[in-house]
Amino acid sequence: MSRGFTYDHLPASNAPKNAFRPFTRSTGLRPGAHPLEQRDDLYLWQFVVWAPRAKAVSLVGDFNRWNPAETPMTAAENGLWTTEIALPVGASYKYCIQTADGRSLLRADPCAYFAELRPGTASRTWTDSFRWSDGPWRKKQAEQMDKPRPIFIYEVHLGSWRQENGKFYNYRRLAEEIAPYALSLGATHVEILPITEHPLDDSWGYQPTGYFAPTSRYGTPEDFKYFVNTLHLHGLDVILDWVPAHFPKDAHGLRQFDGVPLFEYGNEAYAEHKDWGTLRFDLGNVQVRDFLIASALFWLKEYHVDGLRVDAVSSMLYLDFGRDRFSPNIRGGREDLEAVEFLRLLNREV
Repeated sequence: MSRGFTYDHLPASNAPKNAFRPFTRSTGLRPGAHPLEQRDDLYLWQFVVWAPRAKAVSLVGDFNRWNPAETPMTAAENGLWTTEIALPVGASYKYCIQTADGRSLLRADPCAYFAELRPGTASRTWTDSFRWSDGPWRKKQAEQMDKPRPIFIYEVHLGSWRQENGKFYNYRRLAEEIAPYALSLGATHVEILPITEHPLDDSWGYQPTGYFAPTSRYGTPEDFKYFVNTLHLHGLDVILDWVPAHFPKDAHGLRQFDGVPLFEYGNEAYAEHKDWGTLRFDLGNVQVRDFLIASALFWLKEYHVDGLRVDAVSSMLYLDFGRDRFSPNIRGGREDLEAVEFLRLLNREV
């Protein structure tokens, strides 16, 4: 019997019911790097990437001297490519994509859990055994969900909140210092500016390339779990600023991922966010919608984040945002009907 191919990044035993619609329904493969079994100090990893227009795809990294001929990937259904290899946790890797017109592109994994510290741009394998202790607090919060209560949100950018000798604090130190400070102000919630992996410090996280990876600027994914767990133990909800409106054009990222527009709109004039120098997600593409919805659910489930603040919604909703001219929708209006449908789906799934 065939199994659905989804962007489900959660262990099957923990996946929420009807978490999101299947991306397609045939292979059972999950994009990203997933440990299948442990072999002494190594894990057997399954790598899966979506590159439907690629001529060939290889896995490259330090383990094969970044040689595309060493670890070719096998084409599966629905534009997927896959391979299995034994590697340690933390191994750096990218996908080498051979395009239909003969180019070789080195791409980071869109579904990686962890990434190299910038200026490095490779993805890294990751698994951890973090033990959450916020269960009783989360249960209490769920029981009080429908009860009215005052809210005071303290917003913070982790990279500029405090530094030491020009260096960022680790997620763990940030947790230990932000929690009592926020409480001293009377805060009930802490909203953190985007910590999804991003190449440029000055973007403050608003131009992400890693939609499933907490930025390595402040530590590991396990360190970020400690951050959320600690704030919960202090009685603080955690809200994550999340950016589904656009992405940057960096060479290792999502732009023309397999040599042609894939995550962005094929119409270059419509795809371009001229004010920001970024690209819009193609929200009419079911695979792209599911990628983003899976990302949202991943942070809520895997990292126990309590809520998402969706960034730049106006830029998604209105066809004339940042444009001198635009083509009206089929109803003659300025609303982007694909974006409206995406946000409805997102709200329903979350």
